[in-house]
Amino acid sequence: MSGGPAITLKSQPIDGNNGNSGNAAAQQQQTANNAAAGASSSSSSQASSGTVPPAPEGTRQSSLQRIQLRKQKVFNLPEAQKLAKLSMYSACQFEGCRCTGWKTPQENRHRDVESSYCPEPTEECRNASCRHPLRSHISHLTEISRSSMDELLGAIIDMENLFMSMQRVEDEDTKKVYLYLFRLLRQCVLTRQQAVIRGPLGDPPFESPCITKAVLSLVFYKYNHLNPTELQTMTEVAKTFLNFLNHYNFESPSARRGDPTLTHEDASTYKINYTRWLVFCHVPAFCNSLRQFETSLVFGRTLLRTVFQYMSQQLKKKCISERDRFPEDKRSIITQMPKFLEALRAELLKDDSPIWDSTYRPPNSFVVQQRKRHQEVAPPPTISSAGAAAPSGSKRSSVGEPAHKRVKKEVAERVTSENQDDLPTEVVMRAMKSVAESKTSNKSEILFPINVSRDENVKAEEQKRAIEFHVVGNSLTKPVDKQTILWLLGLQLVFAYQLPEMPREYISQLVFDTKHKTLALIKENQPIGGICFRPFPTQGFTEIVFCAVTMAEQVKGYGTHLMNHLKDYSIQRGIKHLLTFADCDAIGYFKKQGFSKDIKLARPVYAGYIKEYDSATLMHCELHPSIVNTQFISVIRNQSEILKELIAQRHNEVQKVRPGLTCFKEGLPSIPVESIPGLREIGWKPQMRPARASRPLEESTDPEKLATQFASVLQSVRQHTAAWPFLRPVTAAEVPDYYEHIKYPMDLKTMGERLKKGYYQTRRLFMADMARIFSNCRFYNSPETEYYRCANSLERYFQTKMRELGLWDK
Repeated sequence: MSGGPAITLKSQPIDGNNGNSGNAAAQQQQTANNAAAGASSSSSSQASSGTVPPAPEGTRQSSLQRIQLRKQKVFNLPEAQKLAKLSMYSACQFEGCRCTGWKTPQENRHRDVESSYCPEPTEECRNASCRHPLRSHISHLTEISRSSMDELLGAIIDMENLFMSMQRVEDEDTKKVYLYLFRLLRQCVLTRQQAVIRGPLGDPPFESPCITKAVLSLVFYKYNHLNPTELQTMTEVAKTFLNFLNHYNFESPSARRGDPTLTHEDASTYKINYTRWLVFCHVPAFCNSLRQFETSLVFGRTLLRTVFQYMSQQLKKKCISERDRFPEDKRSIITQMPKFLEALRAELLKDDSPIWDSTYRPPNSFVVQQRKRHQEVAPPPTISSAGAAAPSGSKRSSVGEPAHKRVKKEVAERVTSENQDDLPTEVVMRAMKSVAESKTSNKSEILFPINVSRDENVKAEEQKRAIEFHVVGNSLTKPVDKQTILWLLGLQLVFAYQLPEMPREYISQLVFDTKHKTLALIKENQPIGGICFRPFPTQGFTEIVFCAVTMAEQVKGYGTHLMNHLKDYSIQRGIKHLLTFADCDAIGYFKKQGFSKDIKLARPVYAGYIKEYDSATLMHCELHPSIVNTQFISVIRNQSEILKELIAQRHNEVQKVRPGLTCFKEGLPSIPVESIPGLREIGWKPQMRPARASRPLEESTDPEKLATQFASVLQSVRQHTAAWPFLRPVTAAEVPDYYEHIKYPMDLKTMGERLKKGYYQTRRLFMADMARIFSNCRFYNSPETEYYRCANSLERYFQTKMRELGLWDK
C-alpha cells in the first residue's frame, strides 16, 4: 500500500456516497464496541470535561491489548470470512452500481462475521439500490496477498474504533478530527492505499528544537557541574518528565476558553497544536494504520509553554502519590522533580534561553557520555500521565514507527553503511593539508584570486566592519533609539528610489509598521540596502515585502549576502519557509537565491496572511536548519577544491603505464576481466548482475483485463483539464502547415478507436501512441505556448495513472 488521499480539516457533514460508511460501521457496532470502548474512553473523557482526568494506565493498556487481540482474531479467520468482512467496506463491482459496501441480508443482520457467520457468495446485498450478490463486492479482492488483506482488515478495525469514539465524544473540535480521520481511513480502504495525512496541519516535526532536545540541553546547561551520580539522576528526571509528556492527555480548546491567561492568538495556536496532537500522536496510539509520533519529538516551546503550568501540577501530584511504588534507589527522581520543573519553567519564560536555540548543542563528549550511561544503567521507572509506573515494555517507539519497520530500516541502513567504500581519513586529511598549503604558498592567487565569489568579497568587508547587518524595526511599546529611526528613514528612501512603482505612502506604512522588520545593510553608517519582511512564527514562514540595494552598490554580491543573513536569522527563530511576491524584474534574483515558483507550502497555511500583488509571481524558498547560509558558498568552494585534490592524488597513483596483453597472441580466445593488470588498482570491482525482473502486465496478462485498464486510463486522461487540445485530430483547415511538420499525428479520439478494435495488445503500443501525442505537440509548438504546457501537465498525469495501475516501469 502506497500513497493515499489528503485531508483538509474543514466542517463537512457525512452524506452522499459516504453515507454507507456510517451504515457499515454501525453494522459492526456491536463487534467493535468492546474493542473501541477502552480506546475511546480517554478521548471522550478528555473532550467532555473542562480538565483532563486521565484514566488509569491499566485501563489504557488493557484497551490497546483488546484492540490488538481483536485484530489478531480477525487476521486468523478463514479467508472466506475475511472477504466477507472486507465486502462491507468494498464498492460493488457491478457496472453502474454505486453501492459502497455489502449489507448483511435482513435475516442475518444480527450475526457477526467475526465469529461463526460466513455468508455465501450468492447472498444478496440488503441495500435496495444494489441487491447484487456478495461476490460482486469481493471479485477484485480475491487476488490480493495475505499481508495486504490483513492491512486492509486492520484499517477497517481502526475505522470502526474511530466511529465508536466519534459517537462517544462530546467536544466538537475533537469530534471534527475523528470525523476526518474516519473519512480518511474509509477512503483508504476503498482505494486500497495507505493513509497519508497532508494539508494545512503541516508535517512533523512542527518546531525546532523539539521538546526532547531542549530538555536534554537543559540537563547539560543547568547540571553539568554536578558529580556523575547526581548528573545521572537529573538525566533520569528529565526522561521521566518526557515520558509523562508523551502519555499526557491534553485539554480540548473548548475547555481552555475560560482561561484568562490565554490570548486570542495563543488560543488559536493551541487549537492548531491540539489538532496536530490528536492526528499525529493520540489517535495513532489505538489506530496503528496511522503513523504515530512522540509528542516530545514533534512539538517544541510553543505547545509546552501553553500546557506547562497545569501539566507540572499534575506531575508533582503523581510523584507524591507514586512515591512508595518506586524502588529505594530511584526515589531521588521523585525528590528532584520539583527542582527540575522549576528550572524548566524559568527557561520557558526566558526569551533568550539557549536551550530553545536550534543551534545550541552540548559538547560531543557530554552526548557520548550520556549514551554510554544510558547503555550501562537500566532505565528508571517512568511515570505516565495516567499515574502508574509504566513498564519498559509499554514504552512507545521514539520514532513513531512500527517495530518491524524500524528493524528493516535499521538493517538496511547497516548494510548500506557496511557496503560503502569510503576514503580513509588520512587520505582526506592529506588532501586538506595540500589545499591549505597551496593557498598559503601561492601568493599570486591570494592577491589576484581567480573566479572568486562576489560573496567572498562581501564577507571580507563584513569581517573588516566596512559593512554591517542589523535587524531593525519600529515599536509602540518600547523606546526606539535615534539611530534606528535614522536607518528606517534611510531604508524608506532606498526602497522608494529602487521601487518607483510602489506608492511611497505604502512603503512608509510597512517599513514603520511594528509587525514588520527590516534587515539593513549599513555602510559608512548609511543604509545602502535592505530586506523588509514580516515573520509569521505560528504559521512557520516569513513574508518578504521589499528587497533592494542602491544602484551604485549593485552587482557586488550585497543582495546575495543580505538574503543569506535573512535565511540564517529565520532558521535561528525556527522558521523554515520564505514567501514573496516577485515582479517580473525580480524573478531572476530570487531564483538565484533558491526560490521557486513551485510552492511546497500548503495554501491554507499562508492564505489570508501574506499580502497578494497584481502582476506578481508567488515564490517559495524552503530552509534547511543544518545549513549556515552565510558560510555555505565558501564551504562548497572548499569542498570542491578538496575533491579536485583527491582526484589529482588518485590520478597520480594510478597513472602507471603497464605492458600490453600478450595472451591473445599465444592463442587464448578470452580472459577474465579481473585478470587485466591494473584494473583493480584503479578501483574496479566485479559487480553481480541483478536478476532481470519481469515486466508487469505485459503480453502474459489477460488481454481483456489489459484493455479494461487502458480504457480506464484513457477516460481519466480525456477528463483532465489539460486534455482539450488533444481530444480530436488536428485539421488542415485549422492549422494549414501542421502536416508538413508532423508526419505521424495522434490524438485521444484515434486512440479510443484503436482501443475498441483491439489494437493495443501490449502496454508498449498504448504508451507509444500516448507519448507521440505529447512529442508532436512539443515539436510543433514553442515552450511558452499554452499547448506546450498542456502537454507537459497531461503527460505527468498520464504517468501517474499508469503507475497507480502498475503499468509503468519503476
